[in-house]
Amino acid sequence: MIKRRLTTKLAEALTEMPAVALLGPRQSGKTTLALECGEAQKALYLDLESEQDRARLAQAELYLAEQQHRLVILDEVHRAPGLFPSLRGLIDRARRAGRRSGQFLLLGSASLDLLKQSGETLAGRIAYLELGPFDALETRHLPIDDLWLRGGFPESLLAKDTATSLRWRQNFIRSYLERDIPQFGPRIAAETLRRFWIMLAHHQGGLLNTAQFARNLGIDVKTVGNYLDLLVDLLLVRRLPPWHGNVGKRLVKSPKVYVRDSGLVHALLGIPDKDTLLAHMVVGQSWECFVVENLIAVAPEGVDASFYRTGGGAEIDLLLTWPDGRHWAIEIKRSLSPKVERGFHAACVDLEPEREFVVYPGAERYPLAADIEVLPLVALAEMLAAG
Repeated sequence: MIKRRLTTKLAEALTEMPAVALLGPRQSGKTTLALECGEAQKALYLDLESEQDRARLAQAELYLAEQQHRLVILDEVHRAPGLFPSLRGLIDRARRAGRRSGQFLLLGSASLDLLKQSGETLAGRIAYLELGPFDALETRHLPIDDLWLRGGFPESLLAKDTATSLRWRQNFIRSYLERDIPQFGPRIAAETLRRFWIMLAHHQGGLLNTAQFARNLGIDVKTVGNYLDLLVDLLLVRRLPPWHGNVGKRLVKSPKVYVRDSGLVHALLGIPDKDTLLAHMVVGQSWECFVVENLIAVAPEGVDASFYRTGGGAEIDLLLTWPDGRHWAIEIKRSLSPKVERGFHAACVDLEPEREFVVYPGAERYPLAADIEVLPLVALAEMLAAG
């Protein structure tokens, strides 16, 4: 069992709030973590994809009122949006009776769908946490290239061999397209969405150009936007925003888009092993987005992630901004002897970051210049997680 970094935070949230929503893509380990946290409390687990468990909730308020002495875990809660008014009443009654925390743990495979429902009825009663696939700190005992190639989904990363891992990811993609995505919105042609997903993988880390995607897919720009919104809401794709501020330069305004799990990128592109990946044209962008996603995953709460790019060529791959306004500038290189380009220096002159780093795939840590440090991903992730 690989310990999840979120374990302590989830346990703390359950002692502070009546309800906690644990959000993340399917198969990222939400159920395993929830059952682990609920074991000491003898929690009741209900899977709302099970007809039997849904039948128990035919009279939800009566049934759940009988369980108020223990934590109730509701898995795939988006399958029963009508529950939320009942949960609100149960939480308020328990509060009046003196029980103010640890009543419900809600698991959901999407952000927007769950947030929309709970935002209407559970405001002030619920905390939100996101559990993604394994990150570099959780798997530091494994080779970093295994995590990069296979991605962080537990069944993929821990598969017995590379071929088994690839098959799992291909089946995962097929399941999302054919079974899961239709649950969250209007009927979308699975083959069109698959083509769009593959285009995003080819375009990994590039600037969003919805008009180009629309032309390539033969659909309108609004439909492309809807497809992208859906994949973002399902926590499968990230829109990394550009940094905006008054620096007297013409700044890029389009976000970068990328598939969040590197293993899914490689499955979408038919990349079976590391040798094929290293020879593929997407290798540099795949590594960059892998590093970006891992650093965002471990960043302290309140730290904003963006990228910086000007019309004149100044660029920072990842800019982390603390609530007090200080910046960390991060350049990402897939080279054992990385060199920093003029654009990074120009961007640092513009923004005057507190720290400047270059992340590379090597194992050593060393200064590249008086104010720039080269280091491995895990080392920077440890510094970032420590705050």
